[in-house]
Amino acid sequence: MPISYPPERIASLLPSATEIVRALGLETSLVAVSHSCDFPGRIESLPRVTRTRVPKEAPSGEIDAVVRDCLTLGESLYQIDVETLDRLCPDLIITQSLCEVCAVGPGELSRAIPALRSAPEVLTLEPHTLDEALQSIVEVGCATGRTGEAASLADSLRRRVAAIEARTARRTVRPRVGFLEWIDPPMCGGHWNPELVELAGGCDGWGRAGQASRTLDWEEILEWQPEVLVLACCGYTVERTSRDLALLRERPGFAELPCSRTGRIHVVDGVTRFSRPGPGLVDSLEALSAILGPDAD
Repeated sequence: MPISYPPERIASLLPSATEIVRALGLETSLVAVSHSCDFPGRIESLPRVTRTRVPKEAPSGEIDAVVRDCLTLGESLYQIDVETLDRLCPDLIITQSLCEVCAVGPGELSRAIPALRSAPEVLTLEPHTLDEALQSIVEVGCATGRTGEAASLADSLRRRVAAIEARTARRTVRPRVGFLEWIDPPMCGGHWNPELVELAGGCDGWGRAGQASRTLDWEEILEWQPEVLVLACCGYTVERTSRDLALLRERPGFAELPCSRTGRIHVVDGVTRFSRPGPGLVDSLEALSAILGPDAD
């Protein structure tokens, strides 16, 4: 089957790509999305061509154990519905190679591609920083014939980031921030999230910009003495993360941390914020800047 350009039939295997495709005005070109694409409207009715082995409703510690076991054994956490994907005949598939835990990766897709009659183009996104996330918008624009729209969107987002930088540059106090992407066990923010903390006016004592999240020793948390604690558990709503907050409160020394004594503990949505490297990262930055502002509490 000949491939059209710009592509008319797009399959997005991760939410951030779906977000970008929507932002570029190409939602009607989507024929399939991942199981975790939760956007309202037309996307709700689209076929889901990925499945996860992660037990979504299990306790956080159990989820962590399943993920670690799969990674140790070299097994994928996700499956592709090859039959449905083949039936939908996409001419462009967008995937990622950043995180084996977050979404279908290139390995799983490469095993599925030979079974597809449509011989689609594949665009693999791999942003580790905020700037690379914005560059992903440009990459999707180039692959879909929306180069101008993508450049305009990326530029508008960079202007919003610059406005945040200008405001935080005037702040004389930069609080010690603890940013967690998981609670049981505690895992610090990775990739772009430490950068967001710095841009928003805080000092991240655990994460490193552009590097993956890592599991923290409890002593690291106590030594940093965070003045503000931000909980953005990956894939968790505010309600779900709030339930796990009790696990932190049971830890020795947690009640004596500055963030506990002042009440500066903020639970944020880890589903649509902070975990998806798309346009919404700038919304996340603005929300974090408000949390860390001198008059936030």
